[in-house]
Amino acid sequence: MGNNKFLIPANSKKSMLYLSFFNLTDLIIFGTGVGLSFIFLIAIRSNDLVTSILILLPALVAAFLVIPIPNHHNIRTFIGNVYSYFAKRRTYFWKGWCNSYVEENK
Repeated sequence: MGNNKFLIPANSKKSMLYLSFFNLTDLIIFGTGVGLSFIFLIAIRSNDLVTSILILLPALVAAFLVIPIPNHHNIRTFIGNVYSYFAKRRTYFWKGWCNSYVEENK
């Protein structure tokens, strides 16, 4: 017992999230989308399917962005990771243990 080995549970970060899935930004996005759809639902009279879908579109888009997915927090962070991968610099410089043995390419 004295060797200071600790077992950290895999879900230790979930205690920092609301309902174990959402952070504050996710709740703001979802609340704003649902709120806009609710305001549109009250303000706009809809008699056809296309208008009803357009009224519900903010809530559907917001719900799509905050759906949790495996290996990422949610779809919003996945889209951000894909964007940063394609938009940022992808030249990686070697900083390993044998860095002094590698000749520089000129």
